[in-house]
Amino acid sequence: MSSSFSSVCRLGFLVSIFTFTLSLLCLPAQAQRRGVSPGRERAVVVDERLAALRDEPRLTAALVRRLGRGRQVSLIGPMRQSDGVNFYRVAVTRRTRGWLPAESLAMPSRAGDDERLLRLLRASEDFDRIARARLFLDIFSRSPLRPAVLSALGAAAEAAAVKLTRDAARRLDEAEMKSSGAPVQAFYLNFNGLDRYHKQGVIFTFDRMTKQFHYDGAAWREIVRRYPRSSEAAVARKRLEVLAATTTR
Repeated sequence: MSSSFSSVCRLGFLVSIFTFTLSLLCLPAQAQRRGVSPGRERAVVVDERLAALRDEPRLTAALVRRLGRGRQVSLIGPMRQSDGVNFYRVAVTRRTRGWLPAESLAMPSRAGDDERLLRLLRASEDFDRIARARLFLDIFSRSPLRPAVLSALGAAAEAAAVKLTRDAARRLDEAEMKSSGAPVQAFYLNFNGLDRYHKQGVIFTFDRMTKQFHYDGAAWREIVRRYPRSSEAAVARKRLEVLAATTTR
């Protein structure tokens, strides 16, 4: 009996060691998929127009690859200046490294980055404003500018609802919808134009009487709940009142 018990204990110990070792081996792979190296400062691409990864800190250096908005990188060297532009040496994966213009990136630890990103998203239009607002909220969890960004996100989402209503009405055939037997709202709420907004966490409701999309108001509710004394809160409450009137019809 004691021999069997000892064997079971040894087996359990070996399984634990194997599991722990496997978890350590997986860490670099996970970091590579996310584009972030453990223990290094994280930065996020917020302006993809500038995010050309180059093999040297020069605007005319060889292009390694272009990075999309929202891509995470790790800073692996001090900033250098060339051609009037500041560059950071970054790691995209364990094997892909290069230099990016500092203005293409944002990071929570760099003073003024939240203000710069707010200016950028305010200068953006339509979906780009929504995507950059979502990046801001993900990166700057403690910024005092969050109410302003939430307000901009809500306004842009409601403006998008108007455009999406027109697009859906133009592309959804009334006769085909009636012939299917499914309710009209099923077609509208499955409209593929909504997909990229859903990926940004922006959800739309559908008014069956007017056949219009409306933003569900999540950003406005967050303003009222978390920042009730902010200047944006009064506007958010009015927006929610209007939204409530459309959903109770």
